[in-house]
Amino acid sequence: CMSGVDEIEVPIAFSLGQNYPNPFNPTTTIEFTLPASGFTSLIIYNVMGQKVRELVADRMQAGIHSVLWDGKDDNGNVVSSGIYLSRLISGENVAAGRMLLLK
Repeated sequence: CMSGVDEIEVPIAFSLGQNYPNPFNPTTTIEFTLPASGFTSLIIYNVMGQKVRELVADRMQAGIHSVLWDGKDDNGNVVSSGIYLSRLISGENVAAGRMLLLK
């Protein structure tokens, strides 16, 4: 049997997964993977580049995370149909994704 010392930890890559479902209405789940713990932000923007919703702004542990977006902005208003962009930042890493809200 292997002891904890002998186990090889496989490094995980920084990644932002495609949200699911997509297109979505009214909620969607966004998964991302962090190779190291640190301050992380996940922000949703509209196609004009305006910030719609800050989903994550916190120190997070390394690993796989999943966040639900309820289709609302920071003020609690339901956003309109269209394309939205997600931007994940953690340390030096940046990733972006796009999703479609279809009502």
